[in-house]
Amino acid sequence: MAETIKIKKGLNINLIGKAQHKVTEIVPDDFALKPTDFNGVFPRLLVKEGDEVKAGSPIFCDKYREEIVFTSPVSGRVAEIKRGDKRVLQEICIQAEPKTEYVDFGKNEAASLTREDLVKKMLQSGVWPMVRQRPYNVIANPADIADDVFISGFDSAPLAPDYGFILKNEIAGFQAGVNVLARLTKGKVYIGVPSNDHPLTGINNAVITCFEGPHPAGNVGIQIHHIKPVNKGDIIWTVNPQDVVIIGKLFTLGVYDAAVTIAVAGSEARDPHYYRTLKGVSVKSLLVNDAKNGNTRIISGNVLTGTKISHNGYLGFYHHQFTLIPEGNYHEFFGWALPGLKKFSFSKTFFSWTHGKREYKLDTNLHGGVRSYVMTGMYEKVLPMDILPMQLIKACLVEDIELMEKLGIYEVDEEDFALVEFIDTSKTEIQSIIRKGLDLVRKEMN
Repeated sequence: MAETIKIKKGLNINLIGKAQHKVTEIVPDDFALKPTDFNGVFPRLLVKEGDEVKAGSPIFCDKYREEIVFTSPVSGRVAEIKRGDKRVLQEICIQAEPKTEYVDFGKNEAASLTREDLVKKMLQSGVWPMVRQRPYNVIANPADIADDVFISGFDSAPLAPDYGFILKNEIAGFQAGVNVLARLTKGKVYIGVPSNDHPLTGINNAVITCFEGPHPAGNVGIQIHHIKPVNKGDIIWTVNPQDVVIIGKLFTLGVYDAAVTIAVAGSEARDPHYYRTLKGVSVKSLLVNDAKNGNTRIISGNVLTGTKISHNGYLGFYHHQFTLIPEGNYHEFFGWALPGLKKFSFSKTFFSWTHGKREYKLDTNLHGGVRSYVMTGMYEKVLPMDILPMQLIKACLVEDIELMEKLGIYEVDEEDFALVEFIDTSKTEIQSIIRKGLDLVRKEMN
């Protein structure tokens, strides 16, 4: 049996609308790559509108690391290139063909290739951006050799997809991906699972660890902290479990197969369940007549760390769910004075805390305005890391790099502070503060 680590700090947010365990196969025709999904990347376009592409054809690269290429998940035609303010590249939209044609990268067993050949193939095919580095949570530098690789085999966020259900028929591809990643590190591949009966507990060439406890037990950063904390100079790589399968299939099939199973969840979804589709799928392809009403917030990702998108938006590169919840665009008169039996309350402000594990229908209303910091001592109760969250946030605000280093900036990512932001009485955008701190340290260190 795998070693078990119990996480005591944290918070489970039980929301209405969890995806049912059924899968709909769908072949939409509208996809996009979004350069804004990638921290620290300055895109340089490699295509123009009207160009024909295959699955695996280069679409853009990083201007300052041209070997890092981002490729098309489908075959078809570049339909539109969207830019925002100051001509910032936002989306490269691709109109897909009914039948996918692939760029052939050749079938190879990982053991038959050198480490340099493995990296070269991953770079050319466009799967390299699936490998991210801690600290900073950016695309890994292919010139580096990772100290270790971490994979969280489960997601504990609200309404998150069940990777045990998704991966039960993808074990061969996952094992092939683990074999590749094991060749890229001088250490070990670590896989976190929620229980000893999880499908990934039988994976070879990896160290399996069971994590029990509330969210954020499924965050890969929390798992790293409890197994091998990141210190200055360490290089840890992380990969999403579905991306591990895609990496594995690159070598067993010789193609960039961007197929993923995503969850459509939330209280405003008519039929929350799973869809088998491809990375970068458009929300309108999946959610035609799926929202209960028009006053709905569509989120690429989960409610804590996801990104708000329009009805014409696309799935983020690192996201594996669409979440639909009500917009909170209303004013609640004397809301603080009501008993709040249907309101979620961490601090036991409302009597809903007496209802145990009931499910809640939450919206996006802040229930108050931004205000000065209030010292509540609550942050430490939901962040299971041996750091001082309030002090680290303030160090990021004043841009004190030396203090940030002492307080553990190398260990954290913004998603680790999502619960801190959720319970924050000051309504502060804490995740963006941490992100700016990480970007500042990375800029100064490089």
